[in-house]
Amino acid sequence: MKWLDMPPVWLASFLAVAWCQKTYYPVGSFGPIWADLLGGLLVGGGLLLLPLAVTEMRRQRTTVIPHREADRLVTTGIFSRSRNPIYLGDSMILAGMILYWDAVLALPLIPIFVWVVERRFIAQEEMWLRRKFVTQYTRYAQQTRRWL
Repeated sequence: MKWLDMPPVWLASFLAVAWCQKTYYPVGSFGPIWADLLGGLLVGGGLLLLPLAVTEMRRQRTTVIPHREADRLVTTGIFSRSRNPIYLGDSMILAGMILYWDAVLALPLIPIFVWVVERRFIAQEEMWLRRKFVTQYTRYAQQTRRWL
């Protein structure tokens, strides 16, 4: 059951809710073309962040799997811009698909998803990193934002 509590599963669940909203309860529209373009850019950007982050974590030989303690503190590559580029990418994909699908009523899912990710994953991961890499993590957290 532990595999159910993984960010991709949460993202897929939120995407399913947004898709159901746009399919079964279509309400309003974000506009003719700008929402599709912005949605595509957000999804593309999110899909780009994921391999950049995973590649950097593998290069540093640490785990990508949530709920596992990291062997190293990764502060290079995309992690020099965001402490959580994978979660940022997931959030961008969700926002982009909501825009692309014109799922107007699903917009509140974005901050809810961010809240879930922060509570289920980020808080615990940051606690582990803070304990294991005390001064390094403190410096990193001061220099690099959690999201953007």
